Amino acid sequence: MAFDPTTLKYDANGLIPVIAQDHASGQVLMMAWMNAEAVGRTLETGRVTYWSRSRQGFWIKGESSGHVQKLVELRVDCDRDCLLALVEQTGPACHTNRQSCFYTAVREGAEVEIMAPL
Repeated sequence: MAFDPTTLKYDANGLIPVIAQDHASGQVLMMAWMNAEAVGRTLETGRVTYWSRSRQGFWIKGESSGHVQKLVELRVDCDRDCLLALVEQTGPACHTNRQSCFYTAVREGAEVEIMAPL
């Protein structure tokens, strides 16, 4: 059965959350948004393409930074309202120059930085 991005459950703005995860290490890298066209572009090109809510436009991860995400596999959750992109990440995934956007933990009631910039 062929995959049809329009069968996913998008929010009122036509967006679906996407978690990017390193396919080799399993590390969660970031969360972003896609619309149906971004999903299609990602599958067509193999370069992960997101929808920027602030810029109201597409952005290909790594296009300006060189920190590219190459799609290994796209997974759909059971409710069809969230995606998991297994990726091959080149360089840091976070705009703060960290490997992951999830570099702050809440431990014993305090925020702790658990990952330094590369």
